[in-house]
Amino acid sequence: MGLSVGRDALFKLLRSNELLIKPKKRHVITTNSKHWLRKYPNLVKDMRITAPEQLWVSDITYIKTDEGNCYLNLITDAYSRKIMGYSIADTMNTTEMKKAYEMAIAQRHHLHQKLVHHSDRGLQYCSSDYVLLSTENNHIISMTENGDPYENALAERMNRTLKEEFGLGNRMQSRQQAFQLVQEAIQLYNEYRPHLALNMKTPNVVHLQKNRPPEAVGSY
Repeated sequence: MGLSVGRDALFKLLRSNELLIKPKKRHVITTNSKHWLRKYPNLVKDMRITAPEQLWVSDITYIKTDEGNCYLNLITDAYSRKIMGYSIADTMNTTEMKKAYEMAIAQRHHLHQKLVHHSDRGLQYCSSDYVLLSTENNHIISMTENGDPYENALAERMNRTLKEEFGLGNRMQSRQQAFQLVQEAIQLYNEYRPHLALNMKTPNVVHLQKNRPPEAVGSY
């Protein structure tokens, strides 16, 4: 019809007509920051993201099943939006959750790039085993400071995308089904889902590029 409308105007129009998917309220707390372990300062405020594997963000969310909750830890590259590593388990213990970090490290392509790992102040991320992975690989540790979700906005957004667009927010019949759907969802997301922020390219494609267009580069 010859109409031209930007993204923000489109979403405003959809919201005013109640056509957007409403995010579900969280009923399970996945962050325990009331502990004695060392907490690190937030180093990514207004950080300019210019390259893949410059900044990884991590967060833990839950998936409901008829057999009980599962817990999913994601490691996402802030530049390419690629999910570099993930782990899903029946519990949130450090041994299980750090498998996502180990997977991400094994999949690095830009080993010369100085990397910051950013997360909330949860017990798992502050544990000696998780911190050791950073120090052994010369990664810089950064954490949220005030419990504000906007300090880890990209990681929160990744959880919401997988739940709302890939069905992980639905209740599963079993933990085994959850494990399988997580694997499928992440593969589809990395390989096939285009992003407006990536000029409609997929995370996998952008992650292997050396340069992104200037308009696609921004602050975290």
